[in-house]
Amino acid sequence: MSFFRALLPGQVSLVSRLFVVAVTLTLAGCAGLFGADPLRVNVAGIEPIAGEGMEMRFNVKLRVQNPNDSAVSFNGVSLDLELNGKPFASGVSDQSGTVPRFGETVVTVPLTVPAFAAVRQAFALAGAAQSGQIPYVLRGKLAGGVTGTTRFTAQGTLSLPSSDAGG
Repeated sequence: MSFFRALLPGQVSLVSRLFVVAVTLTLAGCAGLFGADPLRVNVAGIEPIAGEGMEMRFNVKLRVQNPNDSAVSFNGVSLDLELNGKPFASGVSDQSGTVPRFGETVVTVPLTVPAFAAVRQAFALAGAAQSGQIPYVLRGKLAGGVTGTTRFTAQGTLSLPSSDAGG
């Protein structure tokens, strides 16, 4: 407050105007970011990797598509997988890169399935076997870059193999 008292009356008005202009420009820049379409993320592949003890580990390859007119840069990836509405696996990677404008890239994230989550899902699968469908939700984020963190969600159902395949 003493800073403003030290200024002449005309300078206070100038500082106020500059502050309003700076806030307006900042909000206008952010408004442009809100018009962006969400990234499209699909699982492109899953490969088993060595785990510790009773845990299971997988490399999940994600195909990230950017339907926007500006590239999305990232310097870290976080991923959580739910099966049947319950947490199942999670993983992080310090992989960095860029998803080009109107382009795509494949990002690999190692996921860990804790032993207790695997046991819990084994029991849950018995109930899901009747419908043959298991709902999943994949939540993640691409961290860093000029635009900050970009979050994404993908969901769907996994089909269990039919038990009457032999007829």
